[in-house]
Amino acid sequence: MNAYKIAILGPIPRDHITTSKGQIIEKYGAVTHPAIALAKLLKGRGEVIPITHIAKVDEPPIRDLLGTYENIRLDGIYSKHDQGDVIKLKFIDQNNRLEQQTGFMHPVTPADVEPFLDCDVFVCIPITDYEVPLDTIQHIKKHGKKDAVVIYDAHGPTTTVTISGERLRRFWIERDLWLPYIDILKMNIEEAGCSWFKKEYQPHELQGEYPELSEAEMDAFARHVLANGTKALYITLDSRGCALYSQPNGAFQKEFVKSVKVDEVIDTTGCGDSFAGGLAFGMLENQAAYMKAGWYANALGALRTQGTTFEVFQSLEATEELIRRNYGAEVEV
Repeated sequence: MNAYKIAILGPIPRDHITTSKGQIIEKYGAVTHPAIALAKLLKGRGEVIPITHIAKVDEPPIRDLLGTYENIRLDGIYSKHDQGDVIKLKFIDQNNRLEQQTGFMHPVTPADVEPFLDCDVFVCIPITDYEVPLDTIQHIKKHGKKDAVVIYDAHGPTTTVTISGERLRRFWIERDLWLPYIDILKMNIEEAGCSWFKKEYQPHELQGEYPELSEAEMDAFARHVLANGTKALYITLDSRGCALYSQPNGAFQKEFVKSVKVDEVIDTTGCGDSFAGGLAFGMLENQAAYMKAGWYANALGALRTQGTTFEVFQSLEATEELIRRNYGAEVEV
């Protein structure tokens, strides 16, 4: 491998988590998960660059945490606005949680990414709709490396925060403005339901927490995404794995990437963020290696569930072995 560079755009929230088993966890989340996972995979091969805004009070512990890894650069971590996310999460079960946001990061701007436009991949993992704006993505596509890949997590644009701090689902109404600037779109099944919508609803149709898409609706949504400039769509399906949609040679293709099985799930916080990091690593050598990227994404997501610390993430060699155990000894990783 060459000396690759992966930028990760999004918040580093100060998380207060109550797990579904009643365990209390306090840690820094979001960007930290893929940053540390990728630092281990890229050891001796490349560097990871978090690009984020944090509060001044959080700067020393965040720099201490990430500074432990010699290939994580810290010059994209800004505290000049003294604004960072603060999130309280209470898990009702393994997949569903109540959320309140009491601190708010400054959005990542084009000026913030300007020093890092030589990166090979930009992993955007906003958790609220304003955190990684469209003009920042447009700036990357216009001024970054010609072959740079932009991966975008739909968690952000399908989530908003109210004046009481409540974090709620929203329709991604402006979706089509974004799609031409996103190479790889990643979301979970709930976020897919917020991203594919009618032009008008009857009031009784809007009573649920989110509209759950049928398989046919997911396929129609994927065709729309791919027709509007995005190269691949991943929809995670909880513990089952993920659906992968792409258009090799212009022909619509749907594939299933089974999950990496684990015996016990300890903490699911950061699984989606870790999944996005795995996609980035899997595409470094071949941007069209969508299935391989799905293996790495599922592997990092599964590893994230295995504990409450960052020690769950493993070296490249150990992660490759995990992938071979789950997908076959013959797979090329």
